[in-house]
Amino acid sequence: MRIAFTVNGRLHELDIDPGEYLLEVLRRIGYKSVRRSCNSASCGTCTVLLNGKPILSCSTFAVSVDGQNIETVEGMADGDKLHPIQEAILEEGGAQCGYCIPGVVMTGEALLRENPDPSDEEIRLALNGNICRCTGYEPQNRAIKKAAQVMRGEIDE
Repeated sequence: MRIAFTVNGRLHELDIDPGEYLLEVLRRIGYKSVRRSCNSASCGTCTVLLNGKPILSCSTFAVSVDGQNIETVEGMADGDKLHPIQEAILEEGGAQCGYCIPGVVMTGEALLRENPDPSDEEIRLALNGNICRCTGYEPQNRAIKKAAQVMRGEIDE
C-alpha cells in the first residue's frame, strides 16, 4: 500500500505493509530518534507529534498517517542551535542515558504549544506517560519549566 506524509516538513511517499506501525516506518526512512522500548504503548519512548499532538508510534498504524504531518526530534533544532527544551534537558541533568529523551522532548513540546505557562502539576501530568529509569523525573520536569520560560522570553537561553 502506498502512503504519503510529511516528517519535519519533508514529504515522504513510500510503500508500506498495512499492518506496519509508524515507529517501524519512521526508523526505516531514517528517523532514528523514534525509539522502540516497550512495544505496548506504555512507556512514551516512541512519542512523535501527529498534526501537533503527541502519539505513541509503536501502536499507531502507519496507514493512518497518510496525508498527515509528523514531527520528530530531528526537526527540533535550528541548525546547530538546540531547541529550548533540548537545551534545558541538558542543563538540568535530565538526560543520563538519553534513551527516553526524544519522547520526553516531543511530549514537552506538545504541552508548551497547548499551554505556554504550565504549572508544575501540569508538567508532571503531561510527562506521566514517559518512563525514565535514570533521572527520577524531576530534572526533566524542571527542564520543561525552564524551556517554557525561555520560550516566553522571561529568561535567556
